[in-house]
Amino acid sequence: MDNGGPSRTALITAYARACHQVADRPRIFTDPLAARLLGVTAAELAELATLTTDRLGAAVSDRPRRLFFAARARFAEDAATAAIAAGVRQVVILGAGLDTFAYRNPLPDLRVFEVDHPATQTWKRERLATSGIDFPETSTFVPVDFETQSLAAGLESAGFKRTDPAVFVWLGVVFYLTPDAAHATLDYIAGQAEPVEVIVDYLQPAATDEDRAHQRARAERLAGAGEPVFSYFTPGDIAAQLRALGFTSVEDHSAPDLIAGYLHGSAGFEGEPPRALRASRILRANR
Repeated sequence: MDNGGPSRTALITAYARACHQVADRPRIFTDPLAARLLGVTAAELAELATLTTDRLGAAVSDRPRRLFFAARARFAEDAATAAIAAGVRQVVILGAGLDTFAYRNPLPDLRVFEVDHPATQTWKRERLATSGIDFPETSTFVPVDFETQSLAAGLESAGFKRTDPAVFVWLGVVFYLTPDAAHATLDYIAGQAEPVEVIVDYLQPAATDEDRAHQRARAERLAGAGEPVFSYFTPGDIAAQLRALGFTSVEDHSAPDLIAGYLHGSAGFEGEPPRALRASRILRANR
């Protein structure tokens, strides 16, 4: 994590989401603020989506990856929308990066808590001011440096209500945490007043020699950028963890299946594709 600004993965995610708006038809996910927050034009994004020599361009021009970023965002916001319609009034975005949900929220009684590293949030505040995007009273930045501060302490100090239902959106983060740290966060989420939901994506361990080689190469690239990968889960393992924590429903999708659900087609991935899941606890279970 560069203390002078957002992480590279946060930028890649934001650029991919913005490129999706101009490069893909039909769109899976609509985000009219993505490009504005980054300060780039549609023409610049269209050009970036064709570049494969530039590191950022290579990541953004990877269409399956770009579609997965769009699909997981749509999946998370659809889940949040359903929970909000049922009366939930707290949404927590863990590792929010340059997410724009809080600035597209039309509900005056919905609190959105964006949790991220202080450096990312400082940079984001500057971009919001420069781009003229309003920071609504319903949105709260929760700066958390996980090396020195706990999630519980950060949210409590920001006015988050532990005794009220909530939706937690946790995308693009779990694989950069140790398994113990990931489990501790899931345990915290499971302790929220019901109904509670978490939407999370994760990486699977490779199953073949070819996939393992691809996975090692990607992990080495990320480690070289200062963001090493620490966690891989099988669908069975993560479902077992969630159910042991009291979640009563787990809906899990591979990246190709998630994309196909919105585009009625598929996308090819090198190696084991990422997955996204939605876990809910509606009825209290013994823990």
